[in-house]
Amino acid sequence: MTLPSGFVYFQGNGMIPKSRDGLKPVPFLKTYMVHAKARTYLSTMDSIEKLKVLSEDSQYDLACACGTNDNDRRHRGTDGKWLYPVVLPNGGYSVLLKTLLSNACSNDCKYCPLRNDSNVRRCTLHPDEIAKVFMEYLRRKEVFGLFLSSGVIDNPDLTMQKMNDTIRLIRRKYGFRGYIHLKIIPGASDAAVEEAVSLASAISLNIETPGEKHFKLLSDRKNYLHDIIRPIKLMSKLTSRGQRFSRVKCTTQFIVGASDEKDTEIVDYMNGLYKKLDFNRIYFSAYQQGLGKPDIPGEQKHLFNSEEVFMREHRLYQVDFLLRKYGFEKNDIIYDSSGNLSLDKDPKELWAESHPEYFPVKINTADRESLLRIPGIGLERVNNILTMRKGSKIKDFASLKIKGKTLAKAKKYVEFD
Repeated sequence: MTLPSGFVYFQGNGMIPKSRDGLKPVPFLKTYMVHAKARTYLSTMDSIEKLKVLSEDSQYDLACACGTNDNDRRHRGTDGKWLYPVVLPNGGYSVLLKTLLSNACSNDCKYCPLRNDSNVRRCTLHPDEIAKVFMEYLRRKEVFGLFLSSGVIDNPDLTMQKMNDTIRLIRRKYGFRGYIHLKIIPGASDAAVEEAVSLASAISLNIETPGEKHFKLLSDRKNYLHDIIRPIKLMSKLTSRGQRFSRVKCTTQFIVGASDEKDTEIVDYMNGLYKKLDFNRIYFSAYQQGLGKPDIPGEQKHLFNSEEVFMREHRLYQVDFLLRKYGFEKNDIIYDSSGNLSLDKDPKELWAESHPEYFPVKINTADRESLLRIPGIGLERVNNILTMRKGSKIKDFASLKIKGKTLAKAKKYVEFD
């Protein structure tokens, strides 16, 4: 992946300016000078340069385009900016231009490489700059919509005003009626949230952790109940069934492993977000060591390597699918003695092993819910089974084109009667 000139990856994918000795971060001096607190810019940095920086920095926000197949994953455009796939209402995929309005931030989120005391190159796009660049991308048919987020410029409502101004320009001046995903800034006022909901197709606010106790370890400045939970509940209320903005989708994201939370706590909150607040989707971002301050729990863990960190994230996504798509309940999820999901086996297989009375499932007569409980058998394959058996009896796995690891996982749980 091509990085902006003068930048390197640092312990994962956190970018810092490269120093002469390769060890200590120094301000970036090539085309403009900026201090993390001063936030001054030289005129030599044009809209496209800024967009390259801000699009790169938007990678830390995953509340869209993160899944288990290639169609769900982000990719780079020809000029280096990140483009993110989204599922269209009628099926299929298209791409979003995803960027920050600013990577200057007054918040102290200790896990975030863009926090207020980080020495990174800072820049801000004006609303009209974003609007013009986006409309040019749209004219060239390179994108389907926009995902706009931002660091906190001085305070939440000033930032929301600039973001809402951007979307208002795109909607009203340029007449774009398509897909726009807008981030809600933690601590934004009710009025700012309501205006964002009125302008966007989808909104999101990162819940970050399952509860205030874990949140306090990651920020001294933000208040969990006021800055996170209050606007999340308002988002749910404004977009609930029967309300004026019920068409607007709500999503959120957990930062997994930056604090000291357990998977059982994340799943409890996940279940509440789906069942009580009717959120449309929940995302998970595995914390990578080296991005945050050394005193947070995620930097003090020495037992997890990078593969285990990402496997934990993957297991949470699997649980998310089981709750949303497979008819599983919160109490169906099995944890180890520490309250975490197994890294060795997927949660569906663990449930099957713990419920031998449920198996074998008869492929030719079982209902949809029973078929979805078979390890290795997913939604698409269940739909194929239901379609195939209308015409004739299914005799074996070969008829279903099941082989390899999937066959090894599923065969002891199935009966062809």
